[in-house]
Amino acid sequence: MVNRHGAADRKWPGLGRACSVGLLLCLCACAKGDGPGENSGNVGEPAVNGMRRGSAHAGDWAEGVEGFWTVDRRPAQTDAERRAAEALEGIGYAGAFEAAPAASGVTRHDLERSHGGLNLYTSGHGPEASLIDMQGELLHTWRLDYDRIPDAPPSSNEMTSGAWRRAALLEDGSLLALFEGLLLVKVDRESQLIWQFAGNPHHDLEVQPDGSIYVLTRRSVFRRGLHPERPILEDFVSILDSAGQELRRVSLIECFRNSDFRSLLTERPRRAGDIFHTNTIEVLDGRLAERLPAFRAGNVLLSFRHLNAIAVVDLDQKRVVWAVQGPWIAQHQPTVLDNGNLLLFDNSGFDGSSQVVEFDPLTLELAWTWRADPPEDFFSLYCGSNQRLENGNTLISDSCSGRAFEVTGAGEIVWEFVNPHRGGENDELIAALFEMVRFPAQSLGWLERR
Repeated sequence: MVNRHGAADRKWPGLGRACSVGLLLCLCACAKGDGPGENSGNVGEPAVNGMRRGSAHAGDWAEGVEGFWTVDRRPAQTDAERRAAEALEGIGYAGAFEAAPAASGVTRHDLERSHGGLNLYTSGHGPEASLIDMQGELLHTWRLDYDRIPDAPPSSNEMTSGAWRRAALLEDGSLLALFEGLLLVKVDRESQLIWQFAGNPHHDLEVQPDGSIYVLTRRSVFRRGLHPERPILEDFVSILDSAGQELRRVSLIECFRNSDFRSLLTERPRRAGDIFHTNTIEVLDGRLAERLPAFRAGNVLLSFRHLNAIAVVDLDQKRVVWAVQGPWIAQHQPTVLDNGNLLLFDNSGFDGSSQVVEFDPLTLELAWTWRADPPEDFFSLYCGSNQRLENGNTLISDSCSGRAFEVTGAGEIVWEFVNPHRGGENDELIAALFEMVRFPAQSLGWLERR
């Protein structure tokens, strides 16, 4: 069930300082003609990006298991559990709170109101991607184990080497897959390795029509001006050619330093370690440029989880040209919609629960919201994704709960998929579902030619 919001409810919950800061950033940039504005720091903080410690939401990924698995719900955290969760933040994932449900596969399918197509998803159970139809039938699987990759960087973390964080399907059935912080690989439709890129890629990538690949990368460095003693993770946008060769790399620290949004860097909550945790990249096509010049074609839209901010970067100028902090917390997957709004997965900004929001990037006014009823039924502390479909429905990936579901504009769930991959001694664990993406069935012609 969901809360449905009418015109009188088009505002952010708890609207306060965060929104004021966001609007101020927007207005400052607009006045200047640019459009509106593995180590973790701060161990021992009372909260992670505003998430309530010791709440029903808190928990950990199952440890000592290859891949990412969700553990049973627990009513509170001990000090030891809290420290373990903070330590896991160094790799970007922690917090899971639901036991594996009995049902799996497609558990709901409204034929008339759901949007047809084929669904690609990556799962925390292993280094693979799966393609299923709307009934949940498995059509194709790609898989490449990390220990089968020649000259792969050594990894002591069986979680990140044991699963694909993201995957991008290409027109010929080949696939790009990302081992978090380790490798980006390209495999053919039979899962044979074509090439590998070992530039510490992480979180997200996007393929362009010319075959070039934009991917987030990072490195651990000492920047005395940012922290006098401890290293930080410096995030970059890297551009690769279609053969996986790096053509260009742009430092996001430098982009903030060169911009009117320098305060987001200097006043960041985390002083060392993973100071940005950049988690999404989208190359802009210019559809918003007339209204917001910062959104010109070729610029990139980014999400910075540990800043609770989203931003647009001009890679040619090496400068942040637009940024905003809204009432969202630890957000993922901002994306530009055809109507000029942005869609965003807000991980814990709705009183500690998740929500998916559509908002005007100029005014921050809400146009649409999906929330669960009760709110705690929808919560993904890490990961999470959203995709607006052609019929106006929205496909949502609830990563930590291992499910994806499609909702109508009125907020009704018309399709649902629960990850069938289970683990643990009694199958009490469910694998994380990092992201599900829907494709028109006719766009995957290689399936018929297999």
